[in-house]
Amino acid sequence: MAVDLFTLFDDGILATTRARLELGAIPWIEHPEFAGVYLKDIVTKEMTRGKCTCHLVRIEPTRSIGRHLHPDSFELHEVIGGEGTCLLESGSVFYKPGTMAVLPNNVEHEVRAGEKGLRLFAKFFAMAD
Repeated sequence: MAVDLFTLFDDGILATTRARLELGAIPWIEHPEFAGVYLKDIVTKEMTRGKCTCHLVRIEPTRSIGRHLHPDSFELHEVIGGEGTCLLESGSVFYKPGTMAVLPNNVEHEVRAGEKGLRLFAKFFAMAD
């Protein structure tokens, strides 16, 4: 029986040294710039003194996170559901479950979901001072 890893997070927890958070209680937020893209902020800057954030990302079928870059952080994508493509200046990477991509700061990229949508775990790490 296939397990949908992405939906398991709804019943999961985030354990920190100070608290235990039920992931299902964290709301999905529509991306302010890209229609059809939803974020669940799991680890916030406040939890890590601005060093790291982690987000579940749900991109609806055929929608995309348009071209953008992150000047102050590098990003790690872990594909945990669906399929799509990450477009980079150097070419494209096919996204399917099990694919990971490291995107350095100031590297322009776009992520497009395929016909069944795309589910990511996106982690951002602040650049060292």
